[in-house]
Amino acid sequence: MASTSVSRTVPASPQQVWDLIGGFASLPEWLPYIPESTALDGGRTRRLTNPEGETIVERLVGFSDTERHYTYAILEAPFPVTGYLSTLRVHAIPGQDNAAEVQWSGSFIPDGVTEEEAAELFTGIYRNGLDALYQTLAA
Repeated sequence: MASTSVSRTVPASPQQVWDLIGGFASLPEWLPYIPESTALDGGRTRRLTNPEGETIVERLVGFSDTERHYTYAILEAPFPVTGYLSTLRVHAIPGQDNAAEVQWSGSFIPDGVTEEEAAELFTGIYRNGLDALYQTLAA
């Protein structure tokens, strides 16, 4: 099993960040790679569409509004992995009311690629996503 984790400090309070990213279907509000998200199963599943028209289906498997994190599994995607499980989490930064740390981490089993290639793929996705989040919050 491979894994990766990326963190980024962003210019907003933890609650402001969570208000933006904490909704399971909210990715299009801050992640340009996902222009469309459709909530299914009462909001426990989301069907995402990327700019190429590919579909990604994810299931919410854990959520804490008070701790500001959620965990999801990929059910269907054009990625070379299986057993994908990821967490998006917002941390307060002691002494900084108008900044937060966002951590995006995941574990997965490579399928047809090496562990390093799979980790590199998701490290890039997470890094680009958190960069986009930073840009959204800084605007």
